[in-house]
This record gives sequence, structure tokens and C-alpha cells, in this order.
Amino acid sequence: MILRKRAKQGGGASAATPQKTVAPKASAQKPAAKAARTTTKEADNHPFVTGTAVPEVFDTPRGIITVDPIDRRSFIPWLGIGWAAFAAATGVFLTMMGRFLFPNVLFEPPQSFKAGYPDDYTIGEINEKWKEKYGVWIGRTDEYIYALSTTCTHLGCTPNWLGGESKFKCPCHGSGFRKTGINFEGPAPRPLERYRIVRADDGQILIDKNQKFQQEKGEWEKSESYLVV
Repeated sequence: MILRKRAKQGGGASAATPQKTVAPKASAQKPAAKAARTTTKEADNHPFVTGTAVPEVFDTPRGIITVDPIDRRSFIPWLGIGWAAFAAATGVFLTMMGRFLFPNVLFEPPQSFKAGYPDDYTIGEINEKWKEKYGVWIGRTDEYIYALSTTCTHLGCTPNWLGGESKFKCPCHGSGFRKTGINFEGPAPRPLERYRIVRADDGQILIDKNQKFQQEKGEWEKSESYLVV
């Protein structure tokens, strides 16, 4: 009877403590997209460590969006393009600065040039072929050819050749020069300068602007201030 009572008590205890079933918490069931996003964001914090960047996933109301981050392979070309653009801009800037600071040193035309043959020039006329490029007028008389500077001796303007009036006329202050270069009106204090003119080995006329001749100093009498033809 005692045994039956214990058995009854034991059975009662088992019945009194049934096993409970624990339901999983809602927070434990994370969406796959959110978990993937966390993983990819952690990997993307160091995209250059392995050389391969992991796409980043975003869960939006319209669905899941995958964004490819910039990895090393795609970043290097863009870096090269940026450096090339910077170098080009720097080159242009330095060129402009050089031209501004040294306009007559770096970009001045050659000081010596060949001006064709004596027969290319007409007696009694002023030839303006070399005015724009070299700043030289070439004149011819019955006896010789000479090369005149296109710079006014007053303040450095460029006179105009007026063939109908047979004179050079400066537009700045009205100085006038005859076809030989002699000043005769206006504020110019002296005649136009001549350049060295000789015949080259091939028979062409060679003009050298490095050597000038001034009439008021008697230098027009020197043999290289004119070319006998």
C-alpha cells in the first residue's frame, strides 16, 4: 500500500510538471536580405584589402537592390584619367605664363631669313611680302636693294606704306618717311633703320636682323647695309 501511494505521488509529480514548448522569438528570424546586407557592408568596409569588392544589398519597398561598389580594378583607370587631366591643365597654364613673361624670347621669329632672288623685286617699288612675318620692307633702286625696319623711330609703332604717295606714314603720331627710309615729317627723330643684306651662296638674298645700320651715324655707307645688283 505504501508502494502504491509513492507510485501515485510520482505519477502526480510527472503530470504536474509537463514539458513546455518554447516558441522562437520573432526577432531571431531576421530577413535574409538584412543579414546579407550586414555581411556585405562589413566586407565593403575594406574593399581594397583583397582586391575584390562585394556588392551591397539594400531592401527597399520596391524590392531588393544590389549596388556594385568601386573596386580596385575600376578605380585605377579613373585615377589615371584624373591625373592626365590635371597634367594637361598644368601644361596649358605654364605655356600661357611663359608666353606672358617671355613674349620676345620664346616666340620671336628667326632673325635671319632668305628673301628670294634680286629679280623678284621691282625697281622703284617697296615690297611688303616680309612685313608681317619678319618686320621688314625691301626696296630696290637702279643700283641696289636695301632692307628697312618696319618700326617707327618715334615710339615703335608700325607705319603703313602708301604707294600712291610714295611714303611710309605712321598711324600713331603722324611721322612720315620717304621710300628710302629718311624721315621728313612728324615727331620721328631719325630715319628708319636698315638691316644687314647680303647674297647667300645659292644666290638668294639673305637678310640678318641681328645687325642694324643707322643713317644718322653714317652706317648706311657700309657695304652690308645694301646689296649692289
